[in-house]
Amino acid sequence: MRPKDDFTRVWGCIALLVLVTGGTGYVGSHSIAALAGAGHRVRVLARSPEKIPAALGPLGVDGVETATGDVTDPVAVERALEGCDAVVHAASVFSLDTRRADEMNAVNVRGTEIVLGTAHRLGLDPIVHVSSEVALLPPADGEVLTPDSPVKRPPWPYCRSKADSELVARRFQAAGAPVVSVMPAAMWGPHDPYLGEGVTLATNVLRNRYPVVMAGGMQIADVRDVAAALAAVLQPGRGPRSYTVTGHYVTMPDIIRTLGDLSGRRIRFVTFPAWFLAAFGRTADLVQRRLRTRLPWSAESIWIMNCDAHCDDSKTRDELHVEPRPLRETFADTVRWLAEAGRLTPREAGRLAQ
Repeated sequence: MRPKDDFTRVWGCIALLVLVTGGTGYVGSHSIAALAGAGHRVRVLARSPEKIPAALGPLGVDGVETATGDVTDPVAVERALEGCDAVVHAASVFSLDTRRADEMNAVNVRGTEIVLGTAHRLGLDPIVHVSSEVALLPPADGEVLTPDSPVKRPPWPYCRSKADSELVARRFQAAGAPVVSVMPAAMWGPHDPYLGEGVTLATNVLRNRYPVVMAGGMQIADVRDVAAALAAVLQPGRGPRSYTVTGHYVTMPDIIRTLGDLSGRRIRFVTFPAWFLAAFGRTADLVQRRLRTRLPWSAESIWIMNCDAHCDDSKTRDELHVEPRPLRETFADTVRWLAEAGRLTPREAGRLAQ
């Protein structure tokens, strides 16, 4: 690391050189915008650096340093971390497609071990790990999830990979490493370079692909609020910490009603028992193995909804001063961007296409 005398002060905080992994992805790109806005310098570790301008340009960011490599390559990770003061490890495979289980385990778990371990050995502070609220699923009866909730053993590939990667982070925290684990809920918002699960859910709702839903729900956070929290934790010398960024709880029926109201459309659906949707999801997974296109439902996505988890992010609000923006604003911005990007037709987006 550079001597502390070489740091400059920005808004009363130390300006750092921060490596961001996964910088061409949803969380990573928004985090880079938040870090740059806070005055930090950013270096991006990317497998395909040519994708960086397309990911960051819409967010008004350019001029970042680049390093080519993969988080599963220890040599590339160490080379990218050299000279940095801190790291935001946002690289992750987020997919509810069971066919990608091996890839998720390699990137989400092994990649976390490599990045956090190398950063700790090189003396970076803080070492920020983008975890997930799904690592805490399923909640016990009546349990409200907090940053201190125990990591569970989810039965599905993506959730299990995030639980295992959170265990990696907690192991470093227990050893005293300055690892900050930030656990977002499901994320919505504009400018998702890879059209992940959140914006795909919004798209499928507006395309009437959910005629049958469960009564349960989930927490939804705005990706820009998650990025703000990641920028806020970049304070050296505060040791290991954990936060959730979980926005608002909303049921699946209310997701559909809210999107219908915002778009000016009536989207019809019926509510079925959780057990019925769970059985349907297992069947959908069997069918999915024979298809190239993604089906709207998967067993894992239905399981997450049926967990019906409620979260408490008061620590994030109190310590980081990050307040979740209104859910309707997040939904509206998501759909407007999908329409502008040509992912929804004007008829599908309704009023939000204007």
